[in-house]
This record gives sequence, C-alpha cells and structure tokens, in this order.
Amino acid sequence: MNRKKTSMRKSIPSLLLTAAMLCHASMAAAEVNYKIVTASERGTYIKIGRDLAQFVAPAADIKLDALPSAGSAENVKLLRYEPGVKLALVQSDVYQSFLDIAASGNSAARALIQPLRVIMPLYNEEIYFIVRADSERNFIHEIRNAKLNAGEAGSGTALTSATLYRLMFNEAMPDANASYLSNEEALAKLVTDKTLDVVAVVAGQPAKLLVDMKPESRKLIKLLKFDSGHPSSQAVLKTYFAANVRASNYPNLLAADIPGLAVKAFLVTYDFQLKDTESHLRGMARALCQNFSQLREKGHPKWGEVELALPELGRGWRYYGPTARELRSCVAGASSPGAALVKARQPASMCSQQERILGLCP
Repeated sequence: MNRKKTSMRKSIPSLLLTAAMLCHASMAAAEVNYKIVTASERGTYIKIGRDLAQFVAPAADIKLDALPSAGSAENVKLLRYEPGVKLALVQSDVYQSFLDIAASGNSAARALIQPLRVIMPLYNEEIYFIVRADSERNFIHEIRNAKLNAGEAGSGTALTSATLYRLMFNEAMPDANASYLSNEEALAKLVTDKTLDVVAVVAGQPAKLLVDMKPESRKLIKLLKFDSGHPSSQAVLKTYFAANVRASNYPNLLAADIPGLAVKAFLVTYDFQLKDTESHLRGMARALCQNFSQLREKGHPKWGEVELALPELGRGWRYYGPTARELRSCVAGASSPGAALVKARQPASMCSQQERILGLCP
C-alpha cells in the first residue's frame, strides 16, 4: 500500500508536467502567424503596425508581423493576393480611388477592392510639401508646373499628390515634371543638384523623417502652408482635411505651427469566411478594444487621435461584419461621435493618371 502511495506521489508531478506541456502545446497550436502591411520604415504606419503587434495581437493568439511596403496602393494588392497578409493600413483617398475606378468599369480595380473590408478608421495623416528654403513658393496651391516628386510608384503618397494636384488645378500633374523617388532620394536631389522643386511626403506627425532632421535643416528646406481662403481650397477639402502641423513636433524645422492638410488612415482587412480566420480577427478586434488604453499610453502619439467608434462610411465602403460586431459590443453606450465621415467621391471617367499610379492601366 505504501509503495502504491509513494508511486502515486511520484507520478503526480510528472502528470502535472505532462498536463502543462499539453496545455502549452494546445495554446501554441492555437496561435497563428498573420502579417500587417504598412509603409516606409521611417513612416508612421510601420509604428502603428508594430504597436498592434505588441499590445493587441498576443491577446488574440496572433503573432503579427508588421511589414514595410511602398504604401497604401501596394497594401491593397498585398492584402488581396499575398498569403498570410490579413491586415493593412490604407489611406482613405487611395481606398476611395480604387472604388471610384472600379465603379467606372475597371475590372482590375473591382477585383482588388470589392472583397476588402474596413475594420475601423484610425487617424489623420499629415500631407507635407517640402521645398528649398530659398524657394519663392510658400503655399501648397503654388506647386503648379513644379518639378514634383510625388512619392514612390504604387504608394499612397503618389496617389495623394496626383489627387491634390487635380483638385487644385483641374488637370493632371504633367508627367514630364513628375518623379517617383523615395523620400530620401528626392530630398537629396531637392537640396543638392536642385533637379526637383517640391517633395511630397505623407506621414502622421510626429513623422520620423522630419523629426530626425538637424537644426541646420531650416537653412535648406521649408514646408508649404495650406491657404484655406484660396479658391482651390473648397475642392480640396471635399476629399482631405485641414490640419495643424505643430512646431512642437518639429522644433528643428519649424519656428511656429503652420496650417496643413491631412488624409484619413484606415485599418483594413479582407472579407474572410474561414471560421478560424474569422475567429482570430474577432479576437483581434476584442483585444484592440480591451487594450486601447495601452495603445494610447505606450504607442505612437497618433493613437491619441483614434476613437473607438464605427462611423457611417461612404458609398461602396463596408465594415468587416465579425470585427464590427465585436467593436460595437465593446463601445455600446459610449458617447464618442467617432472619426469624421468619409464621403463618397465621384467615380473616375477614364483611364487616368491615378489608374497608372495604382497600376490599373494595361
């Protein structure tokens, strides 16, 4: 009898260890590897993606890899076709451009955008137009016919540059004056060989590219201001938002705040129907809500502008049902009005500069 008791006592730790190992194995098996596509390594999107990976995904049993990319336009394609990519950060004007071009009859755009769904709006991303410090240009509406680096080909920045130009001047950017270099290459050309007049950058403030600039940068470059009283402003503000670029974010570059423009950023997914994927994305939405305070306290400052709300979307935009239900349940009874409504735009009427930038023209 004593031998049996001794044997049982010896076996209990072994059984507990085995149970713990089985439990751990079960948990490990439940964890999935997902990817979120963002933008440049020096931009805001990559930090937002890493914040989600650090503070949200683990609670949903997701190992989330935040991948750099060329930007929003490429992100739409990666989310649609790249295995493992379940989430993407996309600018509102890029998303809307795909919808408009699809509505005009472009089958490639329709195939890309129709299955995509919004999880939630995030924050406004500032749009910067950078010129040399000695430039005669002081306002965004003065970039007409300038040698403009619009952003990398396939990026949201390039699409934003083209859209803003068209809205301001009612014509496309002259192809002969447009280039599609990286921000770093373009800034070097702006201040050295002076083969560029303007460099467009889209990044939520504080943007690392500008934060990292030295005090002597004021002698080399300046930011153009947005003039809300200019005749072109009314058309621009139907798609974009007025913003305040704060000197406190860029003390080495700005002596005072300046008026600027911004575009909305969205967290986007695919209309996944597989139960396991749907379950994990529901868990991601639940974890986002439950860990929202951590994102605001420890994540990028832009999280301070995000509202846990699902406002009405524009024509053609749709929320992902499983995550929308989770988020609505979480914020039920909250009084926050949420982010600004994204309004529907008029569809494009022809194969345009926008379609070429998005890679939708034959």
